Amino acid sequence: MKLLTGKVAIVTGAARGIGAAIALKLAEQGAHIAFTYVSDASADKASALEKEINSLGVKAKAYQTNAGDFAACETFVNAVIAEFGAIDICVNNAGISKDNLLLRMTAEQWDEVMNTNLKSVFNMTKQVIKPMMKARSGSIINMSSIIGIRGNAGQSSYAASKAGIIGFTKSIALEIGSRNIRVNAIAPGFVETDMTHYLNEGDAGKAFLEKIPLGRFGKAEEIANTTLFLASDLSSYITGQVISTCGGLNI
Repeated sequence: MKLLTGKVAIVTGAARGIGAAIALKLAEQGAHIAFTYVSDASADKASALEKEINSLGVKAKAYQTNAGDFAACETFVNAVIAEFGAIDICVNNAGISKDNLLLRMTAEQWDEVMNTNLKSVFNMTKQVIKPMMKARSGSIINMSSIIGIRGNAGQSSYAASKAGIIGFTKSIALEIGSRNIRVNAIAPGFVETDMTHYLNEGDAGKAFLEKIPLGRFGKAEEIANTTLFLASDLSSYITGQVISTCGGLNI
């Protein structure tokens, strides 16, 4: 039997990159998938992913919504429950970066990163714990980053948002563990996606590689594998933890 047969999973920010890989991985293991995307530019990719997942024999539906908006999250989660009947897994993956030195960073850039990366995790978790508490079961997986642990020059807003996710994860795990709801975080290292094309550019890419003990950048599927582990009963006694999937960068 597949690891997630009959489960219903939400994945935010899943039109591409790590989010798309996660949605596919969970679907391959039998989960029905409700996923979000935010911009019109991602509509074609979201539609293609929806069709690909449906072809696996599970149900999938794409929702255009902003996870950084509290009211939109409430509407979205209610729609998922109406469509799928339950929510067993929530992967808070939506995220952006607006890298800049603090001296040049605007308040608007800071707020945009915080809303998308951190407030979205609050918004979604606030909504999904209600049906999970009723079912006395659930797994919430929050996508942090190795940058939230180590920090990085020029990424103060991104680092702060991802560090905030870690504190939030540990706190909520303490609050709702008695209801059999697990809350964990993943801290990816440098992963090859559309957002991180700069990793392969000249000297900068070489400098990043030199810091990674495994000597290579990660792949989106490797983050998806970690997500699958945390979503499934293979991790039934794990909560409040941060798993660094980073090729050893956090040693």
